[in-house]
Amino acid sequence: MSSSLRARPQTKWWALAVISLTQLIVVLDGTIVSIALPRAQADLGLSDGQRQWVVTAYALAFGALLLLGGRIADYLGRKRTFMIGMVGFGAASLFGGLAQQGWELILARGLQGVFAALLAPAALALLTVTFPSGRERNTAFAVFGTVAGTGAAIGLLLGGFLTEFTDWRWCLLVNLFFVAVGLVGGALFLTESRAEGDNRYDVWGAITVTLGLGALVYGFSLAENGWGDPLTITFLALGVVLLGVFVWVESRVSQPLLPLRVVADRVRGGAFLIQGVAGAIMIGATLYLTFHLQFVLGMGALPAGAATLPLPIATMIIAPVATKLLTVIGPRPMLIVGPLIAAAGLFLLSGITPDGAYIVQIAPALVLLGVGMGFVFIPLQNLALTGVAPHDAGVASAVANSAMQIGGSIGLSVFTAVYAASVGGHAQADLTPWQLTEAYGWIFIVASILMVVAAVIAAVMVRGTKDELMPAQPGMAVGAH
Repeated sequence: MSSSLRARPQTKWWALAVISLTQLIVVLDGTIVSIALPRAQADLGLSDGQRQWVVTAYALAFGALLLLGGRIADYLGRKRTFMIGMVGFGAASLFGGLAQQGWELILARGLQGVFAALLAPAALALLTVTFPSGRERNTAFAVFGTVAGTGAAIGLLLGGFLTEFTDWRWCLLVNLFFVAVGLVGGALFLTESRAEGDNRYDVWGAITVTLGLGALVYGFSLAENGWGDPLTITFLALGVVLLGVFVWVESRVSQPLLPLRVVADRVRGGAFLIQGVAGAIMIGATLYLTFHLQFVLGMGALPAGAATLPLPIATMIIAPVATKLLTVIGPRPMLIVGPLIAAAGLFLLSGITPDGAYIVQIAPALVLLGVGMGFVFIPLQNLALTGVAPHDAGVASAVANSAMQIGGSIGLSVFTAVYAASVGGHAQADLTPWQLTEAYGWIFIVASILMVVAAVIAAVMVRGTKDELMPAQPGMAVGAH
């Protein structure tokens, strides 16, 4: 049992605000620079391939290092890890905001991902020990889940605002304000917790999973050159082999980086897979939506960001409804119906045309996507930690966040490959609006299929009664199989 000090009743809700702010930072930064990419590309002389890596570097470093970050949070202390992550994230953001060359911006984004890998698992683990069970836990996770679900879209809006009225660099420098608030709030309202006992780091596990995930995501990023390209196949195969070695290592060390019991549970495994699909949509598909808004419809950065608002607004409106339904019907029905609603929105979005009205072709689709994602994110945060012992809280939360980021990295790479295949390798400047729109349409069709797959995963893997799938008693949760 963790030796954490429970948050006092009068401070726990302030702690929730600080933790939610952290989640907003790490999710928001996955997309905030996306809408500013055209201007950053022109300013720093980035190629089209380098432009993609401004997004991918963050998600790749974030996702690949989250498992290690989770264990560091468990062993070093969640509050201490939180504070270190905040300081490092602010420093990386300052470096990126002052970048004068393309490689500096990409490096800064990677460093942001490294420190986000400390922040995210520490924050979710702190949330878990602060709200161990009951109605307060459901409320806290609903708030946290809503922030997680809307952060990507909010990042697009804020990025558009900052790019339009200041400079694209403020998409990184704005983090300094969030970091300052997080540091003060963390010092005042968070209580320390850590895993007890003889804690040792699984060095070989950390090396193999980091290199494995890195090789896998890089391999997918090369797929735009063709799935049969030798380099693509080499990196994908290397990633699979290294992840296989990682599983072998984890089954044999006394204190594994990822105890296989965390992912072996069928319900949690299903939740992680669904989270990966959701990440592909919220990070990958929304990027191409902003390209359509700017390159085809001719919107400026701020109007393009504002045009994505129906998505987060729909999610926020549906969140209270989803929270109440969660206690009535349980997570399984929501995780089957939610992805199907999102799939319908994405399929509707695939019908966009260069001369189509936004209010007819895009806004209704974003509302459906937002509603569907609301039904997905609210139960996912609970399921990801169902049945997890306090000792594994940090690593379990790391897997949940890693699934989101790695899913986003792979999703973006796959969508880029779909785009490249659709345009036949032609440069964007040589394509007509109709050709661009057709390519984007294929991306949304693939995204829609992925959400249907998520619904199937929920139907097959998320099994159990409502009581089995929800935390039952104070201080413990019941695992479902």
